[in-house]
Amino acid sequence: MWRRMAIWPLAFVLRAWWRTLRMDMPQADLAVITQRGHPVIFALWHNRLFVTPEIVRRFRGGQPISALISASKDGSWLAALFAAVGMDAVRGSSSRQGREAATALVEAVQEGRDIGITPDGPRGPAYVMKPGALVVGRRTKAAFVLVGIDFDSAWRVNSWDGFYLPRPFSRMRMRFENVDISAMEDTDEAVAQLGRRLVGMSPDRIPAPPRMRV
Repeated sequence: MWRRMAIWPLAFVLRAWWRTLRMDMPQADLAVITQRGHPVIFALWHNRLFVTPEIVRRFRGGQPISALISASKDGSWLAALFAAVGMDAVRGSSSRQGREAATALVEAVQEGRDIGITPDGPRGPAYVMKPGALVVGRRTKAAFVLVGIDFDSAWRVNSWDGFYLPRPFSRMRMRFENVDISAMEDTDEAVAQLGRRLVGMSPDRIPAPPRMRV
């Protein structure tokens, strides 16, 4: 109960925090993130999830978006927080309600919504891509965009993925790469290839707490 009551004040604090962040990117990548006229599937690593509401606000305008959130209790809290900042949640993961979540994501795209997926979530291993995002992309034929984030200054949480919290007023280097997944025939190789590309776009310049590395 107290968690639900704390959501709105926390959302206010986070909005103020996000607005202090500086996001740099190549001009070509800006054109990718601001493209309009059709829904986009965004894939980024779980430990970079914190900044997604601000990416949506700055670069996607009024485009509605749904994010895949774990069906766990912690996921319920995150889904409520995302709702408070204007993002809908689709509940599920590869381990819980996976088929239902995939169907809901496909329906969201068919309704014209963007979707956001963390392909190594919700439990890892960190930086190991699972096939769900690729499967949804192929079923919908939506634009598939890899999101890379390189933090100049951030805290990292004692979590399975070393979750990033960028320091207020810090700078981030952003990358957005539109990938033609229709040309990737072998699913296992395609998933591995996309995972390698996303790792390359998201360097770890700030060490995670050693005992929590996966």
